[in-house]
Amino acid sequence: MTQNKPRTQLDRWAGDFGNAYINRNPDSDELLRIRLATWAPILRAMIGAPPSSILEVGSNIGANLHALRLLAQAELFALEPNPEARKVLANRGWVAESNILDGSAMKIDLPDGAVDMAFTSGVLIHVSPDDLEQACREIYRVARTYVVCIEYFSEAPRAIPYRGHDDMLFIRDFGGYYMDLFPDLKLLDYGFIWSRATGHDSLTWQVFRKS
Repeated sequence: MTQNKPRTQLDRWAGDFGNAYINRNPDSDELLRIRLATWAPILRAMIGAPPSSILEVGSNIGANLHALRLLAQAELFALEPNPEARKVLANRGWVAESNILDGSAMKIDLPDGAVDMAFTSGVLIHVSPDDLEQACREIYRVARTYVVCIEYFSEAPRAIPYRGHDDMLFIRDFGGYYMDLFPDLKLLDYGFIWSRATGHDSLTWQVFRKS
């Protein structure tokens, strides 16, 4: 891949390509139901030591944060490169405007251990393989206790055409990638979200605790 591809990808998400994603995925009661069902077992893995602060890396308009606001007693943070998505999220009031940050997974403008939990949901799949290690290291760095990964799964890394582009969707075993990159991560729980049962994309999730 050429050196400017990751920047091009980020430009797309921050511009019209990202705006089109917002229009295709509006917030709804049904989406909230799906997100609540997704997060309930994930949060159960942290019973006894629930996170007091949570960062979503690549929040878009905040569907996950809406569910977490209802399920968790935590201060919420959002990192999102698309200005329109940040505006929508701020207007919804689910996250304090001061906690809505401009940026990408590759560079998170927060100090080490800034939040108890950091997570992505369908975001690492859109990070270039050239930038994936940097993105995971940034997520690991800002997470004080927990890292949660909710992504598409493939035994072998591969690219999939997405919306007319060959460099915008990459799948692999992201949970295994985290464990190989950070041997100190302890797997607390994992699961599978099946599209036929939920109406959501089929995803795997892992909850890790830093030791």
